[in-house]
Amino acid sequence: MRTYFKAPLTAFAFFVSLMAITLSSAQAETVNVSFIVASDMDTMGGEERGGQARLAAVVKAERAKGGNTIYVFPGDLLSPSILAGFDKGAHMVDLMNMAPPDVLVPGNHEYDFGTQAFLEQINKGTFTKLAANTRYTDGSQLEGLEDTRMFTFGDLKIGMLGLTTPTTSNISSPDNVTFSDPIEKAQELGAQLREQGADMVVAAVHTGQQVDFDLLYRAGMDVVLSGHDHNLHVFFDGRRALIESKEEAEYVTIMDIAFDIGESRGERRVRWWPNFRIIDTATVTPDPEVAAKVAEYEQALSEELDVVIGTSAIELDTRRASVRTGETAFGNITADAMRAAVDADVAITNGGGIRGNKVYDAGHMITRRDILTELPFGNVTVKLEVTGATILEALEHGYSQAPEAAGHFLHVSNITAEIDTAKEAGSRLSNVMIGGEPLDPAKTYSLATNDFMARGGDGYGMLRSGKNLIDPASAKLMANDVMVYLRSLETVNSGIDGRLSIK
Repeated sequence: MRTYFKAPLTAFAFFVSLMAITLSSAQAETVNVSFIVASDMDTMGGEERGGQARLAAVVKAERAKGGNTIYVFPGDLLSPSILAGFDKGAHMVDLMNMAPPDVLVPGNHEYDFGTQAFLEQINKGTFTKLAANTRYTDGSQLEGLEDTRMFTFGDLKIGMLGLTTPTTSNISSPDNVTFSDPIEKAQELGAQLREQGADMVVAAVHTGQQVDFDLLYRAGMDVVLSGHDHNLHVFFDGRRALIESKEEAEYVTIMDIAFDIGESRGERRVRWWPNFRIIDTATVTPDPEVAAKVAEYEQALSEELDVVIGTSAIELDTRRASVRTGETAFGNITADAMRAAVDADVAITNGGGIRGNKVYDAGHMITRRDILTELPFGNVTVKLEVTGATILEALEHGYSQAPEAAGHFLHVSNITAEIDTAKEAGSRLSNVMIGGEPLDPAKTYSLATNDFMARGGDGYGMLRSGKNLIDPASAKLMANDVMVYLRSLETVNSGIDGRLSIK
């Protein structure tokens, strides 16, 4: 008898389960949300692609479709740029307000002119600013900045938090601001957002790629929208997604997500699946309103900046991958100009401070605009008295990451050295010469560098021990020193001359 009733009972149970699934499916809701991502914009306009006008055109077109959109800008807006040297980035906020993001996360370059200037400019923005791991040294929150934001679309909730790279303390000038561990902060706030009902937790961040993946796999973020690496990167493993859209709005990446909201065994169930659109803005017609505003700013600069100061008989390469990995003609010119300006024994300057990211053909007429494009930070040339041991320590740090690209890579003047990248960082240099003589660790030398490095920026803490011979308050603008030097040369004839031998 027990066997006789088993099949009918099982069939009945199956029928009930099937009906439950059918009812659940009938009640399921689909919500579509599109994330728009662009970051790391140093300049207003682009030639073939990129620039504020093309970015605005993409954003306006997506919003005009009438769907659910979240436009996120993960940092680096205020600096560096030519005009930022004059207005500390006010023009970039003005342009961004013409098609404002829903969320902006401050990047390290937001602090290039100090915290007060950052807050003055960024709080003119008509957008939410998220900076969860950013605090004053006394623990208080910066004015106008928030930790998280919850977006609600129908029955769907998306929680977002913002994070800035902790390396900002070394690579920019944040004054009395600290940046806590982004993984710990994401774990803490991610849990809070889920308790508040978030179906998805998104970290909008200005952090390096390793941190991006740690946020996914250690901190439990569902999505990371990132800036800082200047790479085009789209990642999805079936459960987690990561987007970075290179730089200058050359590409704008859009992630369209379909959220299926239903119920399973009496509990809310949300499943999602993304589709990615990578827009090459060379195909985008610039927004006319924003383009006109950019033209106004450009016109205001042209009269002063488009003045020829010299000619280059050789090609000058200032591409990011070049100035952060090896000796370049422009790097040599910059270091030589700094040394000449303050009459120092040697000069060193970081490749990360050279920002033009372009190639000037032989025969190019060099203008003030070119130099301010390349050296936009407003740094000054300081002169320090240091020991040979300090110089050697700085050089070892400068080439510690080679052959990988690094902002702290050094360009030098009156120094030659051999670097073996197969050796352990910190013991890579040999045959280091100053003025044709072997470097003496015990000897005192005068060193020209920029004020950013002199105060320990980019990891050059060893330079803080140097005695000020020309301090920042008395120093001249580094870009002006280069302009004066180029005027004295009239024509640039020498390129890479073998100061660095890297193997």
